Amino acid sequence: MSTIRILSWNVNGIRAVHRKGFKKWVLNDKPDVLCLQETKATLKQFPKDIRNMDDYHLYTSEAERKGYSGVATYTRLKPEKVGHGLGISKFDQEGRTLITDYGEFVLFNIYFPNGKMSEERLRYKLDFYDSFLVYADQLKDEGRNIVVCGDVNTAHKEIDLARPKENSKVSGFLPVEREWMDRFLSHGYVDTFREFNKEPEQYTWWSYRTRARERNVGWRLDYFFVNQEFMSQVKNAYIMSDVMGSDHCPVGLEIKIKE
Repeated sequence: MSTIRILSWNVNGIRAVHRKGFKKWVLNDKPDVLCLQETKATLKQFPKDIRNMDDYHLYTSEAERKGYSGVATYTRLKPEKVGHGLGISKFDQEGRTLITDYGEFVLFNIYFPNGKMSEERLRYKLDFYDSFLVYADQLKDEGRNIVVCGDVNTAHKEIDLARPKENSKVSGFLPVEREWMDRFLSHGYVDTFREFNKEPEQYTWWSYRTRARERNVGWRLDYFFVNQEFMSQVKNAYIMSDVMGSDHCPVGLEIKIKE
């Protein structure tokens, strides 16, 4: 068995984070797989020097709308198969999902929708959640191991945000969103971070507006989930709150895989 490290980071614009030392950080950290969300760019718009980095394969999923959404997966491990989207056009046109199949496990890199804009977008978000769960369950029912990472855009429990009472009617902490998280976990998935760290004040997103990061007034919106059967191969899960460059920070997962 060998250990691999997978990182997930909402970069809030690949070109913006590139200007803040992204390439140097990646080459220093050397994750085996790096999943990015909210890249806000087509592959052609990625700066040239990060389209071909060392021995990484790069896969992207792009939104039809320019400068919006988008996910990318850098991986040293060559996947057996790569899937773009959930097969539902209203979701896939926003470039929110990349699925890399490594044989031993299937990795979902997802930028889940934000529901704050309107009732319509909240409904879209909840529909996306449900469609994703159907897709993941089908693979799990076939006996596949599932790893899901990304910006889920919901804080699950009161411990997962600094000000739960003030945000109880805000999308990202609505009862209906939190109930979906409960339902997702009840289908046999595990919030890996909470298996290793049950402490409060563990956040992955801070508003730019109020110097919230300096005061650690944040939300835990970024997750790694695995199916329960795969949890025995998870060695660690953590938050990398010292990594700057976005209003989110990366989260990490270490898993044991067969050589």
